Amino acid sequence: MTQSSDSLREAAETMRAVRERCAWSQQITHRDLVPYLIEESHEVIDAVENGTRADLREELGDLLWQVLFHAAIAAQDPDDPFDIDDVADTLTEKMVRRHPHVFADAVANTPEEVLVHWNAAKAAEKRSRLSVLDGVPRGMPALALAQKIAGRAAAVLPAPGPAGASKAAPPASEAELGDALLVLVNQARDNGWDAERALRERLRLLEDEVRAAEAD
Repeated sequence: MTQSSDSLREAAETMRAVRERCAWSQQITHRDLVPYLIEESHEVIDAVENGTRADLREELGDLLWQVLFHAAIAAQDPDDPFDIDDVADTLTEKMVRRHPHVFADAVANTPEEVLVHWNAAKAAEKRSRLSVLDGVPRGMPALALAQKIAGRAAAVLPAPGPAGASKAAPPASEAELGDALLVLVNQARDNGWDAERALRERLRLLEDEVRAAEAD
């Protein structure tokens, strides 16, 4: 493994030069970059699941470039500028705060105990939030969003059951879960339904139920 004295700093300076001197990059906004960020994130996932070590290294670099690009754009904001050092400082402070078992005198010997400290620190940071659903990014794919919202909703409501009586045994593994999900997707396709939209619409109902329960 080879590296310069400060490879990350060199990458940040390369990005700054591109932002200042490249006619295309000069015009790009945070919003313009969103599709590229999504694409690069999925390419990292593909490299993890199907690629080589070289693929993963390259795709992680492409994803890092997106972070550097956003920071370079932010550094030019006339009202509230911040740069990659500010991003790194904020990240470091947050991670130190959320790992008191590493950087302070708290004790956590199991993953479950680690999560207790993590969630306590996170709750202290987000005291201004009024709902357990606040902070959930709605741009996530429907299935990932469902898992996130269902996890938050479990603190307020019992888990919803199936719409109709089901005699099928529940999946006993991730592989069986994949099979069951594919069956549902095929049912949607056969009926001309949009599986993504169907799940998002059901999630909106669940969100309404959670917020109503919180208001009681």
